Amino acid sequence: MITDPALMSYYERGGERTRLREGRGRLEFWRTRDVLLRTLPPAPARVLDVGGGTGVHAEWLAAEGYEVEVIDPVPLHVSEAAELPGVTARLGDARDLPVPDGDADAVLLLGPLYHLPERADRLRALREARRAVRPGGIVAGAFISRYAALHEGVRLGLLLQEEGRAAARTAMETGVMISTNPLGGFRGYLHDPGDIPGEFTAAGLPEPRRYGVEGAFGLYGDVDDWLDDDGRRELLLDAARQIECEPSLLGVSGHLLAVTRVQNA
Repeated sequence: MITDPALMSYYERGGERTRLREGRGRLEFWRTRDVLLRTLPPAPARVLDVGGGTGVHAEWLAAEGYEVEVIDPVPLHVSEAAELPGVTARLGDARDLPVPDGDADAVLLLGPLYHLPERADRLRALREARRAVRPGGIVAGAFISRYAALHEGVRLGLLLQEEGRAAARTAMETGVMISTNPLGGFRGYLHDPGDIPGEFTAAGLPEPRRYGVEGAFGLYGDVDDWLDDDGRRELLLDAARQIECEPSLLGVSGHLLAVTRVQNA
């Protein structure tokens, strides 16, 4: 379960209801959906959405015909996700999943890995995902880029204050993120894209394919204009798709996905 009181307090405020449904966060939502639709096994596969929050991805997965269960450590998230059509939800920790071996066709870790500052905890979560997925199934993890704090510091003006500059330096040098958001203050971990494959293999998983989620487009000031219009949004998604796996551009993306298929027994 979440042991950081600041992190629990942050999520209990309910910000996850809207983060990916409004504004710039929609680019992360649409791109994550785009990658998963191309990499998950076909419906009606069983998907464990670990750390799935209020069910923003579980909702569309269920609508696509998947059998979806959200496992999350925040009671508010679990109660809200459980109200979604076709979605079940229960409390649980990514490091100790309350499911039997080989329970799912796919395990999604779309939040836990950047909320675990200690590498040993991230490896535990990845090993649990490996245990919970059936042979031949998919494990997908989301990560925040090591350089995201610097990029956001410029976009939001946080670098104008010494506290913001220090947080960005610490994140780039160590990976440890200390949120300067007045509503936050929790610790997290930002990944160097080159370190992601090693964490998967150290957990006994095959080396994953890495995807830049927003790419450089997440840095654009007028991205909302593209997301508001269906036609322009599809053009934006197609542009991001063309460069999503380019190694030289992975670190520019605010978020990354890593997807692997577990070897058959």
